[in-house]
Amino acid sequence: MKLKQVIAKVLLFGVSFVPSQLLAQTNLPLSENLINFNSSQGETLLVESKARQDYIPLTLQFETQDNLAFCGVASIVMVLNALSIPAPKATEWIIYNRFTQDNIFDNPKTENVITKETVSKQGMTLQQLGGLLKSYPVDVEVYHGDEVSLDEFRQRIVNNLKQENNFVLVNYLRSTIGQERGGHISPIAAYHQSSDRFLVLDVSRYKYPPIWVKAEDLWNATNTIDSASEKMRGFVLISSQ
Repeated sequence: MKLKQVIAKVLLFGVSFVPSQLLAQTNLPLSENLINFNSSQGETLLVESKARQDYIPLTLQFETQDNLAFCGVASIVMVLNALSIPAPKATEWIIYNRFTQDNIFDNPKTENVITKETVSKQGMTLQQLGGLLKSYPVDVEVYHGDEVSLDEFRQRIVNNLKQENNFVLVNYLRSTIGQERGGHISPIAAYHQSSDRFLVLDVSRYKYPPIWVKAEDLWNATNTIDSASEKMRGFVLISSQ
Protein backbone atom coordinates (compact mmCIF):
# COMPACT_ATOMS: atom_id res chain seq x y z
CA MET A 1 0.00 0.00 0.00
CA LYS A 2 1.34 3.45 -0.90
CA LEU A 3 2.28 5.86 1.88
CA LYS A 4 -0.45 8.32 0.86
CA GLN A 5 -3.08 5.58 1.20
CA VAL A 6 -1.75 4.57 4.60
CA ILE A 7 -1.80 8.15 5.87
CA ALA A 8 -5.24 8.81 4.39
CA LYS A 9 -6.68 5.75 6.16
CA VAL A 10 -5.13 6.79 9.45
CA LEU A 11 -6.59 10.28 9.14
CA LEU A 12 -9.97 8.90 8.02
CA PHE A 13 -10.31 7.00 11.29
CA GLY A 14 -9.32 10.03 13.31
CA VAL A 15 -5.99 8.72 14.58
CA SER A 16 -3.01 11.04 14.60
CA PHE A 17 -0.28 10.12 12.14
CA VAL A 18 2.32 11.74 14.39
CA PRO A 19 4.08 8.83 16.15
CA SER A 20 4.29 9.24 19.91
CA GLN A 21 8.08 9.30 19.81
CA LEU A 22 7.92 12.56 17.83
CA LEU A 23 5.69 14.42 20.25
CA ALA A 24 7.38 17.08 22.34
CA GLN A 25 7.08 16.48 26.06
CA THR A 26 7.18 20.23 26.79
CA ASN A 27 6.31 22.45 23.85
CA LEU A 28 7.55 26.01 23.71
CA PRO A 29 5.20 28.34 21.81
CA LEU A 30 5.58 28.27 18.03
CA SER A 31 5.73 31.48 16.04
CA GLU A 32 3.03 32.07 13.42
CA ASN A 33 5.36 31.29 10.51
CA LEU A 34 5.71 27.66 11.68
CA ILE A 35 3.14 24.86 11.45
CA ASN A 36 3.07 22.23 14.18
CA PHE A 37 3.15 18.76 12.61
CA ASN A 38 0.95 17.55 15.44
CA SER A 39 -2.06 19.42 14.05
CA SER A 40 -4.67 18.71 11.39
CA GLN A 41 -2.97 21.18 9.05
CA GLY A 42 0.45 19.67 9.70
CA GLU A 43 -0.76 16.14 8.99
CA THR A 44 -2.59 17.25 5.84
CA LEU A 45 0.64 18.70 4.47
CA LEU A 46 2.27 15.28 4.82
CA VAL A 47 -0.65 13.56 3.07
CA GLU A 48 -0.35 15.99 0.16
CA SER A 49 3.44 15.85 0.00
CA LYS A 50 5.04 14.26 -3.05
CA ALA A 51 8.54 14.31 -1.56
CA ARG A 52 8.37 12.26 1.65
CA GLN A 53 10.45 9.12 1.13
CA ASP A 54 12.46 9.92 4.26
CA TYR A 55 9.50 10.30 6.62
CA ILE A 56 8.86 6.67 7.58
CA PRO A 57 12.53 5.54 7.78
CA LEU A 58 13.37 8.50 10.01
CA THR A 59 10.36 8.19 12.30
CA LEU A 60 11.09 4.49 12.77
CA GLN A 61 14.59 5.44 13.94
CA PHE A 62 13.74 8.68 15.75
CA GLU A 63 16.08 9.79 18.54
CA THR A 64 15.68 12.49 21.16
CA GLN A 65 19.07 14.07 21.79
CA ASP A 66 20.61 12.80 25.05
CA ASN A 67 21.74 16.25 26.19
CA LEU A 68 21.57 19.88 25.09
CA ALA A 69 24.65 19.53 22.85
CA PHE A 70 23.83 16.25 21.10
CA CYS A 71 21.47 17.40 18.32
CA GLY A 72 24.04 16.45 15.69
CA VAL A 73 24.80 13.13 17.38
CA ALA A 74 21.13 12.14 17.56
CA SER A 75 20.65 13.13 13.91
CA ILE A 76 23.64 11.04 12.78
CA VAL A 77 22.39 8.01 14.75
CA MET A 78 18.98 8.25 13.08
CA VAL A 79 20.48 8.36 9.59
CA LEU A 80 22.99 5.53 10.09
CA ASN A 81 20.30 3.26 11.54
CA ALA A 82 17.87 4.19 8.76
CA LEU A 83 20.51 3.32 6.16
CA SER A 84 21.20 -0.04 7.90
CA ILE A 85 24.92 0.71 8.16
CA PRO A 86 26.66 -2.15 10.07
CA ALA A 87 26.53 -1.10 13.72
CA PRO A 88 28.56 -2.00 16.81
CA LYS A 89 27.12 -3.81 19.82
CA ALA A 90 24.84 -1.61 21.89
CA THR A 91 25.66 -2.09 25.57
CA GLU A 92 22.06 -1.28 26.48
CA TRP A 93 20.86 -4.44 24.71
CA ILE A 94 23.96 -6.64 25.14
CA ILE A 95 23.75 -8.92 22.09
CA TYR A 96 22.16 -6.50 19.62
CA ASN A 97 23.90 -4.24 17.14
CA ARG A 98 22.57 -0.73 16.80
CA PHE A 99 23.97 2.78 16.65
CA THR A 100 23.37 4.79 19.81
CA GLN A 101 24.38 8.25 20.94
CA ASP A 102 27.08 6.57 23.01
CA ASN A 103 28.64 3.97 20.72
CA ILE A 104 28.66 6.29 17.71
CA PHE A 105 32.01 7.49 19.09
CA ASP A 106 33.46 3.96 19.37
CA ASN A 107 34.73 4.24 15.80
CA PRO A 108 38.45 5.25 16.10
CA LYS A 109 38.08 7.51 13.06
CA THR A 110 35.68 9.81 14.88
CA GLU A 111 38.41 10.97 17.29
CA ASN A 112 40.22 12.54 14.34
CA VAL A 113 37.15 14.71 13.79
CA ILE A 114 35.88 15.54 17.28
CA THR A 115 35.63 13.71 20.61
CA LYS A 116 32.50 12.88 22.55
CA GLU A 117 33.70 15.08 25.39
CA THR A 118 34.11 18.09 23.11
CA VAL A 119 30.70 17.59 21.54
CA SER A 120 29.16 17.33 25.01
CA LYS A 121 30.53 20.76 25.86
CA GLN A 122 29.94 22.70 22.67
CA GLY A 123 28.03 20.69 20.07
CA MET A 124 29.44 20.44 16.56
CA THR A 125 29.87 22.53 13.44
CA LEU A 126 28.61 21.69 9.96
CA GLN A 127 32.07 20.48 8.92
CA GLN A 128 32.36 18.29 12.00
CA LEU A 129 28.92 16.87 11.28
CA GLY A 130 30.07 15.93 7.79
CA GLY A 131 33.36 14.59 9.13
CA LEU A 132 31.70 12.30 11.66
CA LEU A 133 29.40 10.93 8.98
CA LYS A 134 32.37 10.35 6.64
CA SER A 135 34.00 8.18 9.29
CA TYR A 136 31.32 5.62 8.39
CA PRO A 137 30.70 3.93 4.99
CA VAL A 138 28.35 6.56 3.57
CA ASP A 139 28.64 9.20 0.86
CA VAL A 140 28.40 12.72 2.22
CA GLU A 141 27.89 16.08 0.53
CA VAL A 142 28.29 19.20 2.68
CA TYR A 143 26.80 22.53 1.58
CA HIS A 144 27.22 25.83 3.37
CA GLY A 145 24.24 28.17 3.17
CA ASP A 146 26.12 30.80 1.18
CA GLU A 147 27.19 28.23 -1.43
CA VAL A 148 23.69 27.67 -2.81
CA SER A 149 20.84 29.94 -3.88
CA LEU A 150 17.36 29.47 -2.46
CA ASP A 151 16.33 27.60 -5.63
CA GLU A 152 19.38 25.33 -5.42
CA PHE A 153 18.79 24.74 -1.70
CA ARG A 154 15.20 23.75 -2.35
CA GLN A 155 15.92 21.59 -5.38
CA ARG A 156 18.80 19.61 -3.89
CA ILE A 157 16.83 18.76 -0.77
CA VAL A 158 13.58 17.99 -2.62
CA ASN A 159 15.42 15.67 -5.02
CA ASN A 160 16.84 13.83 -2.02
CA LEU A 161 13.43 13.55 -0.33
CA LYS A 162 11.95 11.97 -3.44
CA GLN A 163 14.45 9.11 -3.36
CA GLU A 164 14.95 6.16 -1.04
CA ASN A 165 18.07 5.41 0.98
CA ASN A 166 19.40 8.92 1.30
CA PHE A 167 18.81 11.62 3.88
CA VAL A 168 19.20 15.31 4.69
CA LEU A 169 20.47 16.91 7.89
CA VAL A 170 20.13 20.67 8.24
CA ASN A 171 22.23 22.96 10.45
CA TYR A 172 20.35 26.19 11.13
CA LEU A 173 20.01 29.10 13.55
CA ARG A 174 16.81 28.69 15.53
CA SER A 175 16.19 32.39 16.10
CA THR A 176 16.04 33.01 12.34
CA ILE A 177 12.87 30.89 12.06
CA GLY A 178 11.35 32.28 15.26
CA GLN A 179 12.49 29.65 17.75
CA GLU A 180 14.45 29.99 20.95
CA ARG A 181 18.23 30.28 21.14
CA GLY A 182 21.09 29.20 18.90
CA GLY A 183 22.32 26.75 16.31
CA HIS A 184 20.67 23.38 15.85
CA ILE A 185 20.84 20.22 13.73
CA SER A 186 17.94 17.95 12.76
CA PRO A 187 16.77 15.78 9.83
CA ILE A 188 14.38 16.96 7.13
CA ALA A 189 11.66 14.39 6.41
CA ALA A 190 9.36 15.82 3.71
CA TYR A 191 8.50 18.77 1.44
CA HIS A 192 5.09 20.22 0.58
CA GLN A 193 5.15 21.99 -2.77
CA SER A 194 2.19 24.37 -2.75
CA SER A 195 3.05 25.77 0.67
CA ASP A 196 6.81 25.57 -0.07
CA ARG A 197 7.53 24.06 3.34
CA PHE A 198 9.96 21.48 4.68
CA LEU A 199 9.15 19.15 7.58
CA VAL A 200 11.95 19.26 10.17
CA LEU A 201 11.95 16.39 12.69
CA ASP A 202 13.36 18.28 15.65
CA VAL A 203 15.52 15.97 17.78
CA SER A 204 15.04 18.16 20.88
CA ARG A 205 11.68 16.53 21.56
CA TYR A 206 11.54 18.05 25.06
CA LYS A 207 11.52 21.51 23.49
CA TYR A 208 9.79 21.61 20.11
CA PRO A 209 7.61 19.28 18.02
CA PRO A 210 8.33 18.53 14.35
CA ILE A 211 7.53 21.67 12.36
CA TRP A 212 6.74 22.68 8.79
CA VAL A 213 8.92 25.68 7.92
CA LYS A 214 9.01 27.80 4.78
CA ALA A 215 11.90 26.88 2.47
CA GLU A 216 13.09 30.48 2.32
CA ASP A 217 13.05 30.82 6.11
CA LEU A 218 15.05 27.61 6.53
CA TRP A 219 17.52 28.65 3.84
CA ASN A 220 17.99 32.00 5.57
CA ALA A 221 18.59 30.13 8.83
CA THR A 222 21.46 28.23 7.17
CA ASN A 223 22.91 31.52 5.92
CA THR A 224 24.12 32.38 9.40
CA ILE A 225 27.62 32.27 10.82
CA ASP A 226 28.54 29.60 13.34
CA SER A 227 30.86 31.37 15.79
CA ALA A 228 32.75 28.13 16.51
CA SER A 229 33.84 27.66 12.89
CA GLU A 230 33.37 31.24 11.65
CA LYS A 231 31.69 29.67 8.62
CA MET A 232 28.10 29.53 7.47
CA ARG A 233 25.79 26.80 8.64
CA GLY A 234 24.15 24.66 5.94
CA PHE A 235 22.99 21.13 5.19
CA VAL A 236 24.36 17.66 4.52
CA LEU A 237 23.18 15.01 2.06
CA ILE A 238 23.91 11.40 3.05
CA SER A 239 23.52 8.20 1.04
CA SER A 240 24.70 4.59 1.11
CA GLN A 241 27.95 3.83 -0.71
